[in-house]
Amino acid sequence: MSKRLFSRFLGSAIDRGLLHVRFADGREERFGEATDGFPEVRVRFIDEKVPRDILLDPRLGAAEAYMDQRLELERGGIMELVQLLRSNAPWERGGALQAPSFSRRAKNAIGFALESVNNRMASKRNVAHHYDIGNDLYRLMLDPEHMQYSCGYWPDGVDRLGDAQEAKLAHIAAKLALADGQTVLDIGCGWGGMAIYLAHHFDVQVLGITLSEEQLALAVERAEKAGVRDRVRFELVDYRDLAESGERFDRIVSVGMFEHVGRPQFPTFFRACANLLEDDGVMLLHTIGRFGSPGKTDAFTRKYIFPGGYIPALSETLAASEKFRLIHTDIETLRMHYARTLREWYANCEANRQAIVGLYDERFYRMWTFYLAGATAAFEWGGMGNYQIQFTRDRRALPITRDYMATSEHFLKED
Repeated sequence: MSKRLFSRFLGSAIDRGLLHVRFADGREERFGEATDGFPEVRVRFIDEKVPRDILLDPRLGAAEAYMDQRLELERGGIMELVQLLRSNAPWERGGALQAPSFSRRAKNAIGFALESVNNRMASKRNVAHHYDIGNDLYRLMLDPEHMQYSCGYWPDGVDRLGDAQEAKLAHIAAKLALADGQTVLDIGCGWGGMAIYLAHHFDVQVLGITLSEEQLALAVERAEKAGVRDRVRFELVDYRDLAESGERFDRIVSVGMFEHVGRPQFPTFFRACANLLEDDGVMLLHTIGRFGSPGKTDAFTRKYIFPGGYIPALSETLAASEKFRLIHTDIETLRMHYARTLREWYANCEANRQAIVGLYDERFYRMWTFYLAGATAAFEWGGMGNYQIQFTRDRRALPITRDYMATSEHFLKED
């Protein structure tokens, strides 16, 4: 029964591109039609349970079958398989590859029930799950210049990952409208790339905070090598605890951290930011966001990648910030930049496959590349993008036109 249901499921899901499936009993089926620009992929199921597991939850079921080597790829890679499936259901056409309705209703209920409250203890544990797995993996995957684990910025003429990440740093710095002598808080500072960049290009004092011990150690090391330790300090501290200290900053920047806050904690996050920001201060939030209405975190991401995380819709982010009299002075949507960044990371992981397997094992490598492939498809065909939202507490804190951003960005590129 599950085979017939599975065949109907794929038959209705794939029109463009070809998927060849060889079942465990040797039977083969073909789904879709050869179409220019869409991949052709051949997979083999090792046991009879794979179709059932995928039907119950397409993303988690396919991921775990692939991770456990119960789903093998005979033509194409995991990137091509995920692209084939997701490209047939683009967000703009209202499509999404969904499990049959009986399992979808159950998964939706469970997904909403498991939205994490992300208290202080849970936040540190969740951060450690993803970021304290060792800096060696991230050195193999990310750009070596800035170690940026967030969306790059790809203006015309930029082709290298490192250049795209430097362009992103300049793009954000321009929106902060920095002046000499100011203080800057970097919430979720990662390996220190943003803090180091700002201290290198501006006469400012930067505090970077993180909950990852691995990130903290490398950030300090990198700041020493960059010669900016007199202007940059890093601390292992929760943003909520820092907000209670009474310290305030002229500028706040947060890149790729808001996704880990968790939906129930959105008001807490913006209350803390409002308390940490000077009355004439400026804040720049760079975050992944959903196009359209709010959603839920899928089971694979929640279980293996970002426990406690949640990708917000723009409406949720703005509604939470409005409660604390933060003015949205500029909003930019980066539509395709993360997809290109993710493809670069995926290529780096493919090139370093043996090293990653040596650090962990084959199952981890498959899990990680499935995550990168799925994320790429979400930004190319699904409902994901990036938002850069600029906030102030005072409507007079910034020039009344955006010209200053372009001027500063040009200066930083020439510097």
